[in-house]
Amino acid sequence: MAWNEPGGGDQHDPWSSGGRRKGGDDGNRGSNNGGNNGGHNQGPPDLDEALKKFQQKLNSMLGGKKKGGGGKGNGSSGNRPRNTFALPGLLIIVALAIWAASGFYLVDQSERGVVLRFGKFQEIVTPGLQWNPPLIDDVRMVNVTRVRSLTQTQSMLTRDENIVKVEISAQYRVSDPSDFVLNVRDPNLSIENALDSSLRHVVGGTDMIDILTSGREILGSSVASRLQSYLDTYEVGIQLQTINIESTSAPEPVIDAFDDVIRAREDRQRTINKGIAYANAIIPEAQGQAQRLVEQGQGYRESVVAEAQGQANRFTSLLSEYQNSPETMRERMYIEAIEDVFGSTPKVLMDAGDNAPLMYLPLDKIRGKSGSASSGSNDDNLDPHVLENISQTSSSSSSGSGESSSNRTSSRREGR
Repeated sequence: MAWNEPGGGDQHDPWSSGGRRKGGDDGNRGSNNGGNNGGHNQGPPDLDEALKKFQQKLNSMLGGKKKGGGGKGNGSSGNRPRNTFALPGLLIIVALAIWAASGFYLVDQSERGVVLRFGKFQEIVTPGLQWNPPLIDDVRMVNVTRVRSLTQTQSMLTRDENIVKVEISAQYRVSDPSDFVLNVRDPNLSIENALDSSLRHVVGGTDMIDILTSGREILGSSVASRLQSYLDTYEVGIQLQTINIESTSAPEPVIDAFDDVIRAREDRQRTINKGIAYANAIIPEAQGQAQRLVEQGQGYRESVVAEAQGQANRFTSLLSEYQNSPETMRERMYIEAIEDVFGSTPKVLMDAGDNAPLMYLPLDKIRGKSGSASSGSNDDNLDPHVLENISQTSSSSSSGSGESSSNRTSSRREGR
């Protein structure tokens, strides 16, 4: 039979040191518990007995009844005087423990906590586990890393008294948590009003055609700088990130006409760009040609000057030689002149005799005739006087060396 079953009192307790389990009344149980505390019983603690002990101690503190621990069968009990401060003190201790435990909180890495003590700014707490006294300090969490966005669509008047519809978006984040929490009641409403004011101010000083076409980037940068100056003046603790002009359009009744104007301006700009590209391609080429002509002119000038200087130097040297021997230089200059003249003409001069006139053979015309024609046909085309002179020349050349030498002398003399 198991040790913990009814009637198994003779069995050994598995946590005891070999002794038997003893039964008895409540007093004996109390003595057994005392024996357990003394080390006679090494078993686990009994939760029911621990709860009873706690109730007894609580009753003793509150002055309630306490069961007597007298002799066997003695069921008498005694009354202790009630402590009037025990229960309030216990409640105060419990309330203080709950109050202190509720003061712990965790600050996220992307947040900062603004601590207000009785409504007055105390400090800014950093990320981590923090504690502040509840009901005394008020901690307001502010996310300082999240980028917030705001979008507005407004119709407003331009400088040239036209109405334009502008859609704008702004991205911003909190830079100073204390200013964001304390300086303004509603930071989001404040930035909406500031964005609307800055947009109207910039659009009111710009022409409509600039807003619809090429002036959108300038419009965005102007609105951003003005809006940031407003926020710094208000001290709302907001840092502006970007300003985007989402769309700009004319009023619905005239939007088609403005689209035509915009397309015409784009075509004009495209034509201007083509002209600029053509000019950039042609101007360097023209400049290169002009530079080449200038260099050619300079080279020609230098060559002409050098040739003139050479001729002048040659004439000076010839003059000095002519002054030394006039006859020799005159003969040489004459021969060189005749060589230059007859070297550039296709005609041949012949000396027909002392008394005969000077005749010439048109060899250039003879050479120009067709090579297939016979010599007889060529002779028929010649002048009879030319043929006669040719025959006389041939007969005179065979008469003797003396006569030929005289003819050569006379021909040289006639040529001279």
